[in-house]
Amino acid sequence: MSALQKQLEERSGNKCELCNSTNALVVYHVPDSPSDVKETSILACSTCVDQLSDHQLIEANHWRCLNDSMWSTIPVVQVVAYRMLYQLKHLGWPADLLDIMFLEEDTRAWAHAGISQGNTIIHRDTNGNILASGDHVVLIKDLVVKGANFTAKRGTPVRNISLVADDENQIEGKVNAQQIVILTQYVKKTS
Repeated sequence: MSALQKQLEERSGNKCELCNSTNALVVYHVPDSPSDVKETSILACSTCVDQLSDHQLIEANHWRCLNDSMWSTIPVVQVVAYRMLYQLKHLGWPADLLDIMFLEEDTRAWAHAGISQGNTIIHRDTNGNILASGDHVVLIKDLVVKGANFTAKRGTPVRNISLVADDENQIEGKVNAQQIVILTQYVKKTS
């Protein structure tokens, strides 16, 4: 057993620092950690490590444990909790937890460094053309705009779109002077 693992076992009480499991504990080195931070590893169970390492294996309900571990006083645990909540925020409950989670400024910067360098999101229109902020698109289907009581008609131009940063399938733009979210599969780039 390495000195690091022994130190992490003492710090965590020999439990996964994310879900409190005592099974198959290993050292998880947090990617994109700053070089000036002393503690950049956590003790985690194999279930958590597998899902942190391969996003295809993520089981959202497993991560409800973050409701407790996000309050850890250990910055490296906070970073991992924040990153996973951020990745799952489209489910609703993780977004609520992110809203109430407190991180020191340097810890938040560390957490965001791993998010921005992780997966690069590319927005594409229905024809596969890459979309960028400021592009102009045209709707290719009539879209009922929820909460606004109107239908955006096929052929409607949407100018100066903005990209939804964490979802490659969504853009934002103004239709009928209303800022709305539009699925990229229903637009065609014009400029």
